[in-house]
Amino acid sequence: MQRVDAFAEKLDLLLKASSLSRVALAQRVGVDKSLVGRWVKGTVHPGEHNLARLTAVFQDNFPDLTLADWYQDLAGLAAKAGVAMRAGIPTGPEMRAEGPFASIVEASGSDLAARAPAYEGFWRTTRPSVLMPDQPFHDYGLFRRTADGMMEVIMEGAGLSFTGWMFPMSGNLYVFLFDPVGRTPLIVVLKGVPLPRAESMEGLLLLSALDANRTPAALPIVLERLGDLSGDREADNATMKRMAEEEAKPVDPIDDDKRRAFLYRDVGPEAQKAGKQLFMIAPGTLSRGSTKAGLMG
Repeated sequence: MQRVDAFAEKLDLLLKASSLSRVALAQRVGVDKSLVGRWVKGTVHPGEHNLARLTAVFQDNFPDLTLADWYQDLAGLAAKAGVAMRAGIPTGPEMRAEGPFASIVEASGSDLAARAPAYEGFWRTTRPSVLMPDQPFHDYGLFRRTADGMMEVIMEGAGLSFTGWMFPMSGNLYVFLFDPVGRTPLIVVLKGVPLPRAESMEGLLLLSALDANRTPAALPIVLERLGDLSGDREADNATMKRMAEEEAKPVDPIDDDKRRAFLYRDVGPEAQKAGKQLFMIAPGTLSRGSTKAGLMG
């Protein structure tokens, strides 16, 4: 078969634009994850069968994609997938001008440039479980800036892996993740911090539970910093997995009672009569930041 020029760059482009991890792609194509790694590094070129399988997988996100599109130049493939390019470089998951993500990326551009460093690092989530309501659930992951200025998000827990993007806007963080097991998106809105370094954040999570009915649910969620990135992508990925295995503890943990009070609070008309909240909101009580001098706020 004819070789695809710059195949590694094109595969990396589609992986980022579809928020698929290498592991998730390997599972769906039916190959070992190490082979996907070699494809991305450019040391191995896929055969005709695997190229067709890759096309079929990416068609879930880009229905118009065809096998022939791999043979376009990088800009042509990006245009077919709806990924914007500036000076020949992909700028992240910007959908076509009429698509929703183009407006989100544009609206968050200045905040991404100014505030993204405050949120980079390793994080642990705490959230209720729909299937086990009384048991707090933890994910371990990272927020990481990419070369194109976007903020990549990876979260893992209990054998699940979620990948996606974070957009800071007007003091809040909007996180869009994809669950390859449930085949559904997850949306998180977090109350950000004004200081240079975020230490913890509270917010709300919208998902479809992994029960028989895939029940939509809205849940409180708390994020606490576990540490700083090294800047070495592969090393940081390994550190994240180790943190999940070892159940790493936050750098400056929130008081257990305060965390639980946020996660399991009463809301609604009866709660309002008692001076509590009518709606489930995230006012930012647990969202804390710090300065380089160690001042907290």
